[in-house]
Amino acid sequence: MSLNVIFMGTPEFSLPALKELIKNNFNILKIYTQPPKKSKRGQKINVSPIEEFSRKKKLSLRSPSSLNNDEEFKVLKNLTPDLVIVVAYGQIIPKKFLEIPKFGFINIHASLLPRWRGAAPIQRAIMNQDKKIGISIMKIEEKLDCGPVLSSKEIKLNQNSTFGEIEKKLSVIGADLLFDTLKNLENKKIEPKRQDDNKATYAKKIIKEETRINWNLESDNVIAHIHGLSPSPGAWFEHKGDRFKVFKAIKSSLSGKAGTVIDENLNVACKSNSIQILELQKQGKNKQTVKEFLLGYKISSGSILV
Repeated sequence: MSLNVIFMGTPEFSLPALKELIKNNFNILKIYTQPPKKSKRGQKINVSPIEEFSRKKKLSLRSPSSLNNDEEFKVLKNLTPDLVIVVAYGQIIPKKFLEIPKFGFINIHASLLPRWRGAAPIQRAIMNQDKKIGISIMKIEEKLDCGPVLSSKEIKLNQNSTFGEIEKKLSVIGADLLFDTLKNLENKKIEPKRQDDNKATYAKKIIKEETRINWNLESDNVIAHIHGLSPSPGAWFEHKGDRFKVFKAIKSSLSGKAGTVIDENLNVACKSNSIQILELQKQGKNKQTVKEFLLGYKISSGSILV
């Protein structure tokens, strides 16, 4: 296609969209991504998946710590893009930038807008036990995720879906939908639809204080919490001073006092019913299936998890 495009993205979720643009011969003027970060342990410098891919493909790359200055405004304006595509970039786009491209800024957002505007739409949808989720492609306006929607696609959610699995699936759906949307946009075959602000809900950022498992909830809620935070940041419990992240679980009909291990297979009682833990990780160790885990670590029936 003939559009001159700037792409802004940072995590793995952004990669399928960038690859789709390259595959379909868009003229990519510049890639923007978040600057490298030091790892929590040691001094290793971690570049984003978008930076790593862009360097391999010898794409022109820029990674400013902030867009909110005159220098970055001039750089982007001088590129004279037709369109800027934003996919989980990780920075707010300053208002004065939005009028530079002919077709504006377009964002791939992982929810069915206006539901779950904000930073953590997939996690919140799973934790809320929504029955469906999807992708929305929208024009960026000054207010958070409130711009008109160009296209959307929904998929079903079920209790066994994890954040990581759904994120990967939606990233591919979003890339495919982006290409169709851009074709229609260039050919003026698309009519943006304003969102109904009265139906908006907000997906606030996940904070560490909400990651501990609360066994005093119904088993369905506990599973939704675990799967909504899997694999990252991970829902967790403590046993004998050790911390364990749980990545997958299923509902069990056994019952007992909330937080109590009911049997030798890591069935844990909740407010009602129970869950069986299927995948977990002791702090500092690798992720394991429950069968592998129990070969090397004993959590006896009757143990209390906190």
